[in-house]
Amino acid sequence: MDDSKVVGGKVKKPGKRGRKPAKIDLKAKLERSRQSARECRARKKLRYQYLEELVSSRERAICALREELEMYKQWCMAMDQGKIPSEIKALLTGEEQSKSQQNSSRHMKAGKTEANSNSW
Repeated sequence: MDDSKVVGGKVKKPGKRGRKPAKIDLKAKLERSRQSARECRARKKLRYQYLEELVSSRERAICALREELEMYKQWCMAMDQGKIPSEIKALLTGEEQSKSQQNSSRHMKAGKTEANSNSW
């Protein structure tokens, strides 16, 4: 009778099929494993540092936005009481001044172009 075995419905014959166990130096294998573990820990540490920096920068942004929101809420409450906050007045006067400066510079440019076209 032959030496074949039935495993999982398949007939297996004894032989030297498959991958042979490599004769690797055990010390070298352990050292490669240790080196790989060191590299893995270093990557993990870098990843956590990056994520911590990202979280802290987002937290700072959130705090800044909350402060800005609180400022706007105070402005709205002041305007509801009929008061115009000085910051809004400054913004409005600043916009009016910049508009008047833009208009005056446009008139000056228009005058220069007219003078240049008349010189021909």
